[in-house]
Amino acid sequence: MAEPGVETRTRSSVITARAAATFDPVGRSVATARAFVRDTLQGWGYAEVVDDAVVLTSELVTNAVIHAGTAAEVLCLRSDDGIRIEVADRYPEREIPVQGGRTLAHPDRENGRGLLLCAALATRWGVDYTPTQKHVWFQLDLPERPIGTRAAGPVLPDALLPVSDGRVRVAVAQIDRGGTITAWNEDAEELFGYGAEQVTGKPLGDLAAWPHTPGIGTGLVEALQLSRWEGSYGIRCADGRVIPVYASHLRIRDAEGEPSTVCLLVREYERAVLQTPQRQPVSDSGSESRSADPFEVFIGSPAPDDLDGLLQRTVERARDMLDGDSAFLLLATDDETELEVRATTGLPSARQRFARVPVETGASRYGSARMPAVHEDLAAVPGAAPLLEGTGMRSVVTVPLKVEGRLTGSLGVAAESPNRYSNEEALRLQFAADRIALAVESARLGELERLRRGSLSFLVEASDLLAGTLDRDQTLALMAQMTVPTLATWCAVYTIADQSSDPYLSYVLHEDEDRIDGLKALLSSIAPPDPVPTPGARVWAAPADAAHRAALSTSMRELDHGSGPLSSGIDSTLATAAAVGGETVVLPLVARNRVIGMLTLGKPSDDHFRQEILELAEDLSRRAALALDNARLYSERVAISQSLQRSLLPPGLPDIPGVEVDVIYRAAGEGNEVGGDFYDLFPIRDNAYGFAIGDVCGTGPEAAAVTGLARHALRLLAREGFGGPAVLERLNAAILDEGARSRFLTLLYGELWPQEDGSAVLKVVCAGHPLPLRLRQDGTVVPAADPQPLLGVLEDLELYEQTVTLEPGDVLLCVTDGVTERREGSRMLGDDGLAEVLKTCTGLTAGAVAARILRAVERFAQEPASDDMAILAMRLPEPHHGD
Repeated sequence: MAEPGVETRTRSSVITARAAATFDPVGRSVATARAFVRDTLQGWGYAEVVDDAVVLTSELVTNAVIHAGTAAEVLCLRSDDGIRIEVADRYPEREIPVQGGRTLAHPDRENGRGLLLCAALATRWGVDYTPTQKHVWFQLDLPERPIGTRAAGPVLPDALLPVSDGRVRVAVAQIDRGGTITAWNEDAEELFGYGAEQVTGKPLGDLAAWPHTPGIGTGLVEALQLSRWEGSYGIRCADGRVIPVYASHLRIRDAEGEPSTVCLLVREYERAVLQTPQRQPVSDSGSESRSADPFEVFIGSPAPDDLDGLLQRTVERARDMLDGDSAFLLLATDDETELEVRATTGLPSARQRFARVPVETGASRYGSARMPAVHEDLAAVPGAAPLLEGTGMRSVVTVPLKVEGRLTGSLGVAAESPNRYSNEEALRLQFAADRIALAVESARLGELERLRRGSLSFLVEASDLLAGTLDRDQTLALMAQMTVPTLATWCAVYTIADQSSDPYLSYVLHEDEDRIDGLKALLSSIAPPDPVPTPGARVWAAPADAAHRAALSTSMRELDHGSGPLSSGIDSTLATAAAVGGETVVLPLVARNRVIGMLTLGKPSDDHFRQEILELAEDLSRRAALALDNARLYSERVAISQSLQRSLLPPGLPDIPGVEVDVIYRAAGEGNEVGGDFYDLFPIRDNAYGFAIGDVCGTGPEAAAVTGLARHALRLLAREGFGGPAVLERLNAAILDEGARSRFLTLLYGELWPQEDGSAVLKVVCAGHPLPLRLRQDGTVVPAADPQPLLGVLEDLELYEQTVTLEPGDVLLCVTDGVTERREGSRMLGDDGLAEVLKTCTGLTAGAVAARILRAVERFAQEPASDDMAILAMRLPEPHHGD
């Protein structure tokens, strides 16, 4: 039964594909479910709804595996008009509020956000209940995909026909199911410089310079899966240049049913050869035909679906309409203080996308992008048009794009000769701008919404990855790998150890691995950016300036050497200069009100960051800074803990004449070097040595604290001349003085005197500890002491010591209860089992005896040991015959 007020039925449609998976109730299942949904939808060719589906699935699976604590079943269904995803759990509790008059959930609450997001993002959604399960489902409809358009254009004068080079070359490449090139024609060889034998079998992605922007447009892999696709991207040529191309992809299949994609490619400025004509409005047959302005014809036709296509078409038509040499369109930032270049034609690459210029460039009305402006000669007014400086343009006309009185952009046309434009051209351009402004703003808002959803999916995965590690080096690597190439071409992370330290270059990554070493060397040669805590990205020009100086210096040295072949050094230097020649920004890494480093992002020559990407990078830097600081704090605490733990271990074992000694120690718990078990072996006075092995109740730091007290007290009391019983009685009083922090303690303490005949005299006291075992040369095993009361329980103890004489060849084995109480189900090794193992050690050295005991303990059970273990073996070697 469905929850009232929530729609639970989808439109009648045919299910054409399904995919299902079940995820265990563990934290990592959320990331696995996201990957399952993403891979499934991309495989179906539904890239348009991947980001929304991943975000919704992430929240619903989190509710199931984290909050409800049950397994989650995810089912993906494909139909002709969209996709439906169902998430089921085993916790069918009805706690979904009715929509009428109440909110679904607060956005800041940890639970309930899945349903809130369903209501915001999904076309339809609902909840179904059964006695054993709860199903939450949502449906995302696909946008309309026009199959193709047949159209014919009017007869145009020769001057209005598209311009191309002498011979138009159409490159044809065929791509197989796996994305690799299987065919490559002669025009492709001429355009890009690769022979067919060089590219056949290689992925198209190795050559394609595809834009990396999360949530915007379609990726190369997705574009190759679509039945038809048209658009612009770049191809990396054999000489290293990237040529902008316009492409038309067609998905086909051969006689055996194997699919492939045929790609037709032309130079970007020859796009008219391949571009599908826009459908022209049907005119009334009775009306008189009239000569229409080309830009007005474009305005009256359906606009391209994507913002980039609409803007590029606008500048091309604006240039043709006013017979200009170049044109540009800039979009305003949200605060209307800057304009961002989004489309140009006829301008050098330095004026390409995402470069920013101020809205107000002067005090007069002609210095503001908010008003139409005509500059008859730019040489007479330097700085009037910053975008055109150094381009050779002399005259320009610009008009604002406004929606409801708000500045949304600026459209301009420029010419190389002065006095080309007047107020008449400004009026024509303003009329066209007014007609296109609303369409541009609508497309821009749609792009921002897609970017926002893509950014949300990106940040969800980034947070999941950063939260999954406390290792500092791995956190640094994740920070760089998440930004390259999604947000930037290269990335460098600087870290600051403390307030008095200088920034240190900790990690460098470039999308081309061959450029990493050169980039790291360049950044190491310049001063790091200042650690300014002000939030937001700031431009850092030092890397580009240093790269240009290095490239110029290297080029001059090569020229001084004459006309011989160029060395590889100049190639590397020039490549590094190109890699960092674009915009470089620095974002502070601030955690707990302290700058702990800087995240530096860079673009190659002439490239700029768009504002939305910088905002996404700023959000990522906040998460990364906290993760990096958590890793630092964890590393510091681990180092302190390990240092303290090592201080509780004996500094070393003394050399005892005529006695072999070996110790094996294993502390329970991850990261622990010392626990509740301990041992010690130390000289007391000439030819007298003390030894001890003990077990404090419990494990971990609390037990280790009593360990330190016991070990140091034993040494001090023994060297003061106290005998075994007196030493243990005073230690017992010291433990009881600890009050609530005290722990009871089992302890075997003894004193050893090696004798000249090769034997050794022992005096031992066994206070509640597993008895020491003596292995004689004949293979018999007997206890070497009697049990007595343990320490830390009774105030008045009466202990006594026992004297044992070890003969040459004898072994004394002392262990803690982590050895004797080793369990496998209901079985336990015990004292008898330990004695049986010791019987097999006749003739072995002390080290071999300890190793065999440890191996027997480990093999007794499959599970790792849960208790501390200490093994102390002492052996008196037999005298060598003939000495």
